[in-house]
Amino acid sequence: MKIKLLLIFLVMIFSNHFINAQDSIVNTDPIDYTQPKDYILADISIKGIKFLSKSTITDISALKINQIISIPGNDISIAINKLWKQNLFSDIKIEYDKIINDSIYLNIILKEYPRLSKFKFKGDISKSNITTLKDDLKLMRGKVLTQNLIKNSVNKIRKFYTDKGYLNVSVKHIVAKDSTSANASILIFDINKYDKVKIKDIIVYGRKEIVNTNKSFFNNKDTVYAISNKRLKKSMKETKVKNKWRFFKVSKFINSNYEDDKNNIIEEYNNKGYRDAKIINDTTYLNEDNTITIEITLEEGEPYLFGDISFIGNTRYTNEQLSSQLGIDKGEVFNQSILDSRLFGSQEGTDISSLYLNDGYLFFNATPVEIATNNNTIDIEVRLYEGEQARLNKISVQGNTKTQDHVIMRELRTRPGDLFKRSDIMRSQRELAQMQYFDPEAFDVKIDPNPARNEVDVTYIVSEKSSDQIQLQGGWGGGRVVGSLGLTFNNFSSRNIFNGSKWRPLPSGDGQRLSLTARSNGAYYQNYMMSFTEPWLGGKKPTSLSVSLSKSVSSNGQTGDERQEIQVSGLSLGIGKRLKNPDDYFTLYNGLNFIQYKLSNSQSFFSFRNGESNNVNYQINLGRNSVDQLNYPRQGSNFLLSIKLSPPYSMFDNVDDYSSLTDQEKYKWVEYYKWKFKATWFSPFTEKLILATKTEFGFLGGYNDQLGISPFERFYVGGDGLSGMGYMNDGRELVALRGYSNNSLSPQTGATIYNKYTAEIRYALSLNPTSTMYALAFLEAGNAWEDFDNFNPFGIKRSVGIGVKIMLPMIGMMGLDYGWGLDEIIGNPDANGGQFHFSIGQNF
Repeated sequence: MKIKLLLIFLVMIFSNHFINAQDSIVNTDPIDYTQPKDYILADISIKGIKFLSKSTITDISALKINQIISIPGNDISIAINKLWKQNLFSDIKIEYDKIINDSIYLNIILKEYPRLSKFKFKGDISKSNITTLKDDLKLMRGKVLTQNLIKNSVNKIRKFYTDKGYLNVSVKHIVAKDSTSANASILIFDINKYDKVKIKDIIVYGRKEIVNTNKSFFNNKDTVYAISNKRLKKSMKETKVKNKWRFFKVSKFINSNYEDDKNNIIEEYNNKGYRDAKIINDTTYLNEDNTITIEITLEEGEPYLFGDISFIGNTRYTNEQLSSQLGIDKGEVFNQSILDSRLFGSQEGTDISSLYLNDGYLFFNATPVEIATNNNTIDIEVRLYEGEQARLNKISVQGNTKTQDHVIMRELRTRPGDLFKRSDIMRSQRELAQMQYFDPEAFDVKIDPNPARNEVDVTYIVSEKSSDQIQLQGGWGGGRVVGSLGLTFNNFSSRNIFNGSKWRPLPSGDGQRLSLTARSNGAYYQNYMMSFTEPWLGGKKPTSLSVSLSKSVSSNGQTGDERQEIQVSGLSLGIGKRLKNPDDYFTLYNGLNFIQYKLSNSQSFFSFRNGESNNVNYQINLGRNSVDQLNYPRQGSNFLLSIKLSPPYSMFDNVDDYSSLTDQEKYKWVEYYKWKFKATWFSPFTEKLILATKTEFGFLGGYNDQLGISPFERFYVGGDGLSGMGYMNDGRELVALRGYSNNSLSPQTGATIYNKYTAEIRYALSLNPTSTMYALAFLEAGNAWEDFDNFNPFGIKRSVGIGVKIMLPMIGMMGLDYGWGLDEIIGNPDANGGQFHFSIGQNF
């Protein structure tokens, strides 16, 4: 009996049925853990859940009713692990409720993680940073608030600030219960940025001094480094030492940028021939003033030189021709990047690949192989595969939703059956950019070669942009405010004017240009102008036809006998043509212009009150334009020589003494000749940083010394070039020169000769075609003179300044400049100094 009682007591001690969160079962019914037993799973009860359904929990656990499970065994452990993997619960327990015969009833008891109701930030954090962090974190209401989620969010916030140079940033989090929602919590991020950690110094060890064989005034030391301190630190593009004079690159330490800049150092050495250069050690340490010092130890190695460069596999060009095209001489410092660019793609298109690709050899390939290295001199063998010349098969365009195919195809320099030429494709892209209908940043060309037939299909991919413009302008002229409204449709279609289905809102797609302009200040002044240009007259050759009509009326606003009035009517016809010589960037324009001035009791700037003047002239323009695009030109040039000639009436009027004639008689038929020259260059430093330079010159002359130079068509220099907004009707030409007040550099009666020089540094802030925007700094100089005898091309008035310009859809180029005139204007002390200038439609 005692033995029986002892056995019962031991069984009770070892029959604790609690199951822990991994694989134990809780209850007081006896289960022999030394002897696994199979049970039939009769039922599963889910407890503690609020957001998930019971069927979902059951499915996740993979436990099924009537399933045979072993206890002890793996079934319970597997179920618990599957539930943990969901990352939805902070606690998981499994108990069995009861055992009846061979059937077992289980309870799954869960504790869910809270759900996120909202999150917020504490600390010194700007609104813009809050917006950015919210986008980065992607935290949404109802998301399960797991420790992993919180940890990842904290890490993202910390990385956000360390990337900005706040290396000591502290990010803590608080999870507060939200009393307004069940099982919901508020996540609070407490951020302390502290001060930015800037770079105090970058110290480079291991550099060897070499003999300075190129002494100059600026560097007359006997020994120098292979790469100067300045050049070495410049190669570290993103890791910069703090400097109060640095504006564009703020000193901050970002580890990923630092790793890239270490590679840049090695690349700089490689470009100097030190192909074995490597960094053997580097370290960073924090200084007491919260700055970082970087120490780098280099092993430079020895410089390498180019040796003999030979070619094999070439049949189209001789070794001498290829060597000349390559442009690398034996003994030059070895530079892999130069070798690659001379073989495969120089910016100027003077590489060997371009030589072959411009001659139809689309399948050309070159493989440079180092065949020997002696005394740090590298001999290279360039193995060429020329292949057969390829011809163009199918030429197509994709992406033009508005512009007709034929308008695009006629601008392309590639034609089916022609030899494939890389230069023709690049020129075609340039011509498409000049049309202003497409986004120049989205151009692409798809080349689909067929080696079996030695043919290639070319597809030009374009993206349409808005090209039409609305110009709203306001100015001051004649002592009154003048308003202007201009509508320009740059992709008009006249042939669809009577086709109602093509009006969206106007018929478009044929590449024609229609411009409508109206100016007025009420009863005193009205001006109307219409112009139309057909760029391909007849549709087969790039011969343009231009027609323009204008009418303006200026008065004192009175009626009857008290009315004082000037009417100006104009008509212009012009023919333009693209030339093939000296090259096909040249254009020639011939135009015939007629302007009539009718004065009735007028008291204006004209020297007579009643009568009329007629201005008939022939105009010829010779230009060359190789600029790559219009919105933000990066390279190319634009030259224009313009001549206007009126008939020499005084040679046939049989008048000996013009002093006896009235001004109305003198200028009934205006005679003059007018020369203008403009030249603009664009030179890129980087894709966004551009140098733009311009020079221009104008001269107005007369045929007859007794008659003198015409008071019409004169030059007015200074200001924004918008003064009067067309209110002055004497054909005057307004020339902007920032930093001076409007027209202040010209005589009161206008100048007959002027010159102007401009240099601008431009930096693109946005290259988006719908809002191209750039900042600029300029140097400008110019002047105007009453006659040629006083002309001095170096007697100019200088100015400096800054500005910003933006290209807006439907409006065009808008700019705001602040210029400072450096030279005083005699008799007009207020003309120079600080001046704001607003411009519309002017790019330079």
